[in-house]
Amino acid sequence: MIERTHLKIVHAVEEHGSLTSAAKALCVTQSALSHTMRKLEDNLGTEIWLREGRSLRLTQAGRYLLHIANRVLPLLNYAEDKLKQIAHGERGTLRIGMECHPCYQWLLKVVSPFLDSWPDVDVDVKQKFQFGGVGALLDYEIDLLVTPDPLYKKGLSFTPVFDYEQVLVVPRQHALAERDYARAEDLSDEVLLTYPVATNRLDIYTHFLNPAEVVPKQHKTSETTEIMLQMVASGRGVAALPRWLAEEYCLKLPLAVVRLSKVGIAKQIYLGTRDSDEDIAYLKAFIELARSYNHPMGSINH
Repeated sequence: MIERTHLKIVHAVEEHGSLTSAAKALCVTQSALSHTMRKLEDNLGTEIWLREGRSLRLTQAGRYLLHIANRVLPLLNYAEDKLKQIAHGERGTLRIGMECHPCYQWLLKVVSPFLDSWPDVDVDVKQKFQFGGVGALLDYEIDLLVTPDPLYKKGLSFTPVFDYEQVLVVPRQHALAERDYARAEDLSDEVLLTYPVATNRLDIYTHFLNPAEVVPKQHKTSETTEIMLQMVASGRGVAALPRWLAEEYCLKLPLAVVRLSKVGIAKQIYLGTRDSDEDIAYLKAFIELARSYNHPMGSINH
């Protein structure tokens, strides 16, 4: 089997002109170098050099091996340098998985200053509505998970970054628009619009409808916040979203925000990471930036 050592020896002999000089450059004895190459020649069944007096001349196999060495060694050296930079948190790609679908706009506002501060680190965002976030984090498919529902597993940590309130969004002329809060039974005659996520992961079901054993008249899904709220504004249903996002759209569309139950639904957004990555500088920097970012999130006391 051809190993990196063989490539380094062939390259060093070509560069320094002799086995003796190559051995000195590689900090090994000449006998060890010769033994290594003889073993390779035996395994390959062909010679790498032909001796001509005190000099060596590469055979056809040797010239090919030198060609490979000239191509591969710089790549390996570059890869080692880059991996060291990644290990020290100086370079790499931050892969973010999104389980909080309405939080995409918030994420963009955090990513922008992060990229300015870390020019050698790229950001890749995976936003899947059937996203297996914790599994992807454990399997190293992503490096950071944005989620409102942390699933604590050994080797993972979740850092809370902001609080928010889940609210009901209705058309401005809707009967509920003038109410202080909505009751679960108020949705029994409504079309409920949500993201295409399983109902057991939707707060409107788990924290509001299911405890009261209420089912909406119809449940429709939309992958796009803008389309969902356009549907609500046109009187085709109601939706549940974070207060901060709902109120932002109320400035652009004829919508109203209503609290879900008298006490409301309080939530938090967490950033999940692997414990083994705690020393990666750019990952720590992103979390600190996310925690310090003053976003107009609606709290439960809003």
